[in-house]
Amino acid sequence: MFHFIVRRVTLGLVIVVMAVSSLYVLVQAAPGDPVAILLGPRGTEEMRAALYAKFGLDRPLPVQVLKFLGRVLQGDLGTDLITKEPVSKLVFAQLAHTMRLIAAALLIATLFGIPLGCLSAVYRGSWLDRVTGVLAVSVIAMPALIIAIYGMLLFAVKLSWVPAIGAGEPGDLVDQLHHLILPAIAVGIGWIGYLARLVRASLLEVLGEDYILNARAYGISERRIVFRYALRIAIAPALTVLGIGVGIMLGSAVFAEIIFARPGIGKLMSDAVSARNYPLTMGVVLIGTVFMIAAITLSDILNALLDPRVREAQE
Repeated sequence: MFHFIVRRVTLGLVIVVMAVSSLYVLVQAAPGDPVAILLGPRGTEEMRAALYAKFGLDRPLPVQVLKFLGRVLQGDLGTDLITKEPVSKLVFAQLAHTMRLIAAALLIATLFGIPLGCLSAVYRGSWLDRVTGVLAVSVIAMPALIIAIYGMLLFAVKLSWVPAIGAGEPGDLVDQLHHLILPAIAVGIGWIGYLARLVRASLLEVLGEDYILNARAYGISERRIVFRYALRIAIAPALTVLGIGVGIMLGSAVFAEIIFARPGIGKLMSDAVSARNYPLTMGVVLIGTVFMIAAITLSDILNALLDPRVREAQE
């Protein structure tokens, strides 16, 4: 297990370096000049040249990438072009809001998706299975953006059950959770359907295995077979999908934070791209990439812990 974890963590680090390097090149290739935006129309050529040299933008692109990676290894994400504050300070100040949103969305998806998938598999072919299938496909087909807009109009504007905008009063946990309900549902509701269908298919396959049939022959209760033996193996694909889903939820969080006027790295990223703020953009991209790779790596490790066949296949 130790060697499996080392291989997965090493692979994750390599992917982070390659992803950040590629994204740095793409950000630099985007139209717009951050120095011209920073100086305004009255900036002279001498002032522009000085700022290009100060920020290292006058160097060849491969040198810029290597310099950026070197600073990252030292914990330096650069300085924001607009506020002159450290990028790490700005990013981590907003990261907590986004992580709370994604954690709440994951909680909603797992609390509803996995039990619905289990019920569909146990009562295969029943009316409950058919209703669950229709609901699952329906929520999968609805984009998070549409759910957020109509959810706000219905539950916040018309019914006034939840707040429409903001993240709640700082220090007031109840108020923050109240403001978190609608954005978390908008981001996580589609994953309820994904998990329900995936757990159903995986559990049906596991319930047909020989060792499950032997357990039934020994008279072990169906509840114990499902929840102690079969679900442990059947839930592994769902964990893998959730690891990838964290990255997709991070993209959905951008829309949720903008629509609900919430702080977070999604809104920070949108503002940074609009201002051609390269250091802040790369800082957000780096943290988002690390966050996604860490989630996928963790899901792989959990799969190996739940199912020894996963790590044995890597030997």
